[in-house]
This record gives sequence, structure tokens and C-alpha cells, in this order.
Amino acid sequence: MNTTIKEINGNKVAMLEGRLDTAASPETEKAMQPLNDCENQDIIIDCSKLEYISSSGLRIFLSVLKNVKPKGCHVYISGLNDDLRQVFAMTGFINLFEFI
Repeated sequence: MNTTIKEINGNKVAMLEGRLDTAASPETEKAMQPLNDCENQDIIIDCSKLEYISSSGLRIFLSVLKNVKPKGCHVYISGLNDDLRQVFAMTGFINLFEFI
């Protein structure tokens, strides 16, 4: 699992690549920690190269959302494949996030 965070057009963009399973979650959570410090800046989580997400991976996404939403940030998710979109729909996460 690889996580890269960049600033693009004034937004923080986290690019996820691989399988975000229980084993990869601690490292990914640590890599995404800088997103929690964002204020008045949008966050885009690019999932175009994400192959799989477990419940512990979903928890990381939710944690970022809960930390930054009160600071005036929006969290957008991009690049979900059909399987990942189905996971987000089945868990109700489809209603929590904005998708681009």
C-alpha cells in the first residue's frame, strides 16, 4: 500500500495505491495524518489506484472527515472503481462523502 500526499491547486490530495486492508491500515493512517491539520482547504482522496478497502480503511477516511469538517474543509473522494463504490454504498459511506 502506497500513500502520497501532494498539494495541487491549493488542495491537499492523497493518492492511494494498492490494498487498504487491516495490515496496511496503521501505516496508511500515519501517512494520512497531515490531512488532519488542514484548515479551510479541500481534501481530495484519489482512489483511482486503490484496489480494495477494508472496514479499518473506511475508518481512516471517516477519521479524516470528522477531524477536518469542523475546520471548514470538504473531503472529496475521486476515482472509485465499481467494487469500491459498492462498499461505500453498502456501508452508508456514500452519504457521508462528496464524490468527484
